[in-house]
Amino acid sequence: MNLNVVTRMQSPGPKKILACDGGGILGLMSIEILLAIETQLRQALDRGADFVLADYFDFVCGTSTGAIIATCVSSGMSMAKIRQFYLDSGQQMFDKAQLLKRLQYDYNSEPLANLLKKSLDEQLKEQNATLGSVNLRTLLMMVMRNATTDSPWPLSNNPRALFNQPGRSDCNLNLPLWQLVRASTAAPTYFPPEVVTFSKDSANPYSFVFVDGGVTTYNNPAFLAFQMATAKPYHINWATGAEQMLIVSIGTGTVAKARVGLRASDLTLLDNAKNIPSALMNAASAGWDMTCRMLGECRHGAEIDSEFGSMVVANQNEPNWTGPKLFSYLRYDPNVSQAGLNALGLADIDARTVQVLDSVEHIQAIQRVGASYAREQIQLSHFAGFLS
Repeated sequence: MNLNVVTRMQSPGPKKILACDGGGILGLMSIEILLAIETQLRQALDRGADFVLADYFDFVCGTSTGAIIATCVSSGMSMAKIRQFYLDSGQQMFDKAQLLKRLQYDYNSEPLANLLKKSLDEQLKEQNATLGSVNLRTLLMMVMRNATTDSPWPLSNNPRALFNQPGRSDCNLNLPLWQLVRASTAAPTYFPPEVVTFSKDSANPYSFVFVDGGVTTYNNPAFLAFQMATAKPYHINWATGAEQMLIVSIGTGTVAKARVGLRASDLTLLDNAKNIPSALMNAASAGWDMTCRMLGECRHGAEIDSEFGSMVVANQNEPNWTGPKLFSYLRYDPNVSQAGLNALGLADIDARTVQVLDSVEHIQAIQRVGASYAREQIQLSHFAGFLS
């Protein structure tokens, strides 16, 4: 049993949750934001250079590239090291598949799988690290889609979870950590699916086919993390309240992809097949953000739309819905429209180059967006009440 996780689950005091969106190489924006948070927390808490986000957050979760970031954070990596992993490995992550294979997917999965396995095993100081690794330092959840059962799968290292019991032949804690992260990043048309074998050492092993968690409604996993932390079936049972729980939600850049001059006749079968999946994912992500801003005490976040606004609470005595606040909430997500980049002082960056999840040739521009946003938006005052 992972005593680190048990201690984090049972210890008194407010709980802190980190949720990381999907978005491919655009996850480098999230990393720059998290690096700024780590640096400011280190200073505020008067901690040394060895302080990492795993020392602060009790529960980290992520979808797709967010699953990579969350797993690295949970392993105890510093954000500087995670950033270097993306900078050094970005091109390898998106290794072009052979021409015939591109009828199925654009990129090979092996380079990313090998990079994940090597980096996680080195960080955790073990070979073939599993989801149940005793060296993971926080609760960890990653979101993927089980294409075999047609259902979203949020897999965690929660020792109290039903399918994490050691007596089960199909105990999820025995699954390879790198493979689960790879499954969460298996974006359809970009990467091949990941086949994961369960009950491997039993008389009746079986396999499921997994694809990217971003093609569920949980590309933004913030509310799903709250649900796991509080819903009875998961047996974590953390207290709710604006003073009891903080959820920090990190995006990979948002932009409204308006289609000026669109005609009804343009919405062909091919056009719908191309655009509806991303439209549904974006709507779901925004929907969960809205839910968190309503149920939580929203301390930071850009305007969602002109009617809903930002829901940022200016005065705690002026509630913005009719129920109690269940947690404090921060949403950091850069506006990557051209107007948004101009406002960050990045008018030299073409917005189209920082809106595509495989834009590895523009990795420096992506990094600049995240760093500029972080300098402008991250403030320790957002974390008031959660700085001990």
